[in-house]
Amino acid sequence: MTIQGEMIIGRRVVRGSAGTTRAFNPATRAEMEPAFGLATADDVASACALAEDAFDTYRNLPLEQRARFLETIADRIMDIGPALIERASAESGLPLARLEGERARTCNQLRLFAKVVRDGHFLDATLDSALPQRTPPRADLRMRKIPLGPVAVFGASNFPLAFSVAGGDTASALAAGCPVVVKAHSAHLGTSELVGKAVRQAAEDCGMPDGVFSLLIGEGRVAGQALVAHPAIQAVGFTGSRQGGLALVHTASARKQPIPVYAEMSSINPVFLLPGALAAGGAKLAQGFVDSLTLGVGQFCTNPGLVIGLAGPDLDAFRAAAAEAMGAKGAGTMLTAGIHKAYVDAVGRRTGIDGVALVAQGGSEGAGCAAQAALYACDAATYLASPALDEEIFGPASLLVACRDEAEMLAVAHHLEGQLTATVHATGADRELAAGLLPTLERKAGRVLFNGFPTGVEVSHAMVHGGPFPATSDSRTTSVGATAIDRFLRPVCYQDVPADLLPDALRDDNPLHLARLVDGELRVAK
Repeated sequence: MTIQGEMIIGRRVVRGSAGTTRAFNPATRAEMEPAFGLATADDVASACALAEDAFDTYRNLPLEQRARFLETIADRIMDIGPALIERASAESGLPLARLEGERARTCNQLRLFAKVVRDGHFLDATLDSALPQRTPPRADLRMRKIPLGPVAVFGASNFPLAFSVAGGDTASALAAGCPVVVKAHSAHLGTSELVGKAVRQAAEDCGMPDGVFSLLIGEGRVAGQALVAHPAIQAVGFTGSRQGGLALVHTASARKQPIPVYAEMSSINPVFLLPGALAAGGAKLAQGFVDSLTLGVGQFCTNPGLVIGLAGPDLDAFRAAAAEAMGAKGAGTMLTAGIHKAYVDAVGRRTGIDGVALVAQGGSEGAGCAAQAALYACDAATYLASPALDEEIFGPASLLVACRDEAEMLAVAHHLEGQLTATVHATGADRELAAGLLPTLERKAGRVLFNGFPTGVEVSHAMVHGGPFPATSDSRTTSVGATAIDRFLRPVCYQDVPADLLPDALRDDNPLHLARLVDGELRVAK
């Protein structure tokens, strides 16, 4: 499949006419061919109108047909072969092996949502029988969840496949029954075109309605805002900066009909090192921490940007071991020139904060947009008095905070903003302190993990990748895992609807063989 600099509007392959742009290789700082045409306002409107026209047809297709569409997208992505991995690597600076794993994750989550669709549990089918003899009588009441409508998805900078054109937001929205209009990330133009054309081919292979999927290429503040403002769009999926996410939230809330924006934005993912864990293996913890911090050049949304422990010899030993491990880490290429500049500026600002010391740095050699890892340290009083230290640094930088005692550690936990993750390293000897921390961490984070590091996000039924603001704009949801589908659904109650007009999920004979709640009791299909 050859990259032509094109976008997709329904079944049509289109070259935008609002100017051109090129992808950028962050390792060489060179622009890449070909030039891509930018979407006009008419292109955005056309994609949204087609999605609106496709909505009722698509959402009412048999669940098996919807599930097969998701699986076929995965198949068509794999059919692209090495060309996809090579282009993604050139556009992102990420190694081939990392991108091969990310492609597998992308396809696996599409297949996970195919299973979710087939199971039908997401419909939440519920039936309350009529009680005509009761005073007052009760009507026949039945409820299921239906899709919201067309969804706008914004590709993320740090995952050119798994959080992009056919990533988790697109997969969960299509699974819910929502057509999708994707705004490609400017850093992954060629990668986006390749995947977008694979989705288009899958839609054609599966007989999907025109408009079930579109891919737009355009300047974010123009095409992106126009997309969110379009009345056909009923929800938004976004992964990126706090500034970018809040701009979309503002646009969505200012519409005549406000819509939800599910924005994953900012998290520093605190790691608490309790005394027993430090005493039992501080050097091993330090190596694991540095490996997690520098994974992907620190460009994971679950990057451990804050470490908290009790001041003393064991924390000093951890600090020394972390400094040694970091010194052995070479510089790595960041995703874009803009991200690299923001990282360099942010670590420069941190160096200038009173009471904050630079503990260690990684290797500085590297071409292009190479970043040097950095570890800073301060005491808890400095951290609590310095709002700037709560700001996320997107890249391989972290802050080690030393607390005087357990009470101060709990105060640090209480002070935290909302997070995607919170980690606790503990042994049996730390049980009382861990039990005291846990209620606060539950309130602060979407995922609490013990004795590990947060940079691995499993795509599964139980995973939560969300959290209170500013980690996300809506703490009630997740962008990873099977329940991500719930973001794009809403409940509808059917009261005394004639049997021949009821949706299959609510018919008495249960043709979909769903597990349903009937008169308050769970009934499993035979």
